[in-house]
Amino acid sequence: MGKTLLLLFMAVAPLGAAFAADSVPSLPALASQEARNKAIAGRVFEEIFNQGKFQVADEIYATDFVNRGLHRNFDLQEDQAAVHAEKKAFPDLKMTVILMAAEGDLVTVVWVFRGTHTGAAYYGLPAMGVKLELRGITVWRIVDGKIREEWTSFDQLQAAQQFATQLKWPLLGFLFVALILVWALCTVILRLRRTQLAKATS
Repeated sequence: MGKTLLLLFMAVAPLGAAFAADSVPSLPALASQEARNKAIAGRVFEEIFNQGKFQVADEIYATDFVNRGLHRNFDLQEDQAAVHAEKKAFPDLKMTVILMAAEGDLVTVVWVFRGTHTGAAYYGLPAMGVKLELRGITVWRIVDGKIREEWTSFDQLQAAQQFATQLKWPLLGFLFVALILVWALCTVILRLRRTQLAKATS
């Protein structure tokens, strides 16, 4: 009986190992998948943002991609339109990867955005040469070589503060000039009225 059980165990054990190997990826296979996913994430920064090769998005994003925003989600078309707008507003845009980590189908990237606003209008602001530097974090879910989901966060208040700080003196100068023009206009109008009143009374 004991020999029969031992023989049965020896016959079944390889089958169990084969099933286990099929259901759970081996460590080298998982590591190579994570390395491939990190390479895909790196292409977003280097090729799309830095080099402006927008067509790369067709290769590495899934058609049903979703950018999970805080208040609403964005599809691939909206997401890439925002990328185009940023590149037009900041022609010298440079995205630098500070840290990248992968686990399973998730890739997390800490990045720094640097650029000078010399191009198109950005959120209604005309180009005034503001130098912007922001740090943010993005998490992507990458399945079968395609980016399917994204979660991105950065300090929007810091961006607004950088715009306000750098535009403070030009805006104050503009305001000062506008006040002088208004004062001069008011002075001219008052003189004209005094002249008219003097003529009317004489």
